Amino acid sequence: MSSPSPADPIALAERRLAWVDRRQKVLAQNVANADTPGYRARDVTPFQQVLARSGAPELAVTNPAHLAPPGGAGPRAREDRALIEISPDGNGVSLDTQALKVAENDQAHALAIGLYKRFQAMFRTALGQQS
Repeated sequence: MSSPSPADPIALAERRLAWVDRRQKVLAQNVANADTPGYRARDVTPFQQVLARSGAPELAVTNPAHLAPPGGAGPRAREDRALIEISPDGNGVSLDTQALKVAENDQAHALAIGLYKRFQAMFRTALGQQS
């Protein structure tokens, strides 16, 4: 997958949607295995880290007070080690935590779809087409 450029917001929105889709599958798998002995919750690498790893252009730091973007790994699923509570059977899935992550993922999906639609409308307007 090539890295989206700042000049191609539609490609960036599509990439974000692919990431959201992958995360939804991982979270659904966590919920489905909430009663599986020994199963540990998983999550994907944060989108910002996926972009940093993909070779997306670095942001210019024009002020020393600016924060540097984080680096990281690819969009593979990994064990979620944040606040793991292990049940007596060894299961590490908290349905409350998974519900919060699903809601967060739903918001990320809505944002990416909204941006995608707005950029398409902007391009249609620039081409003189009606929405």
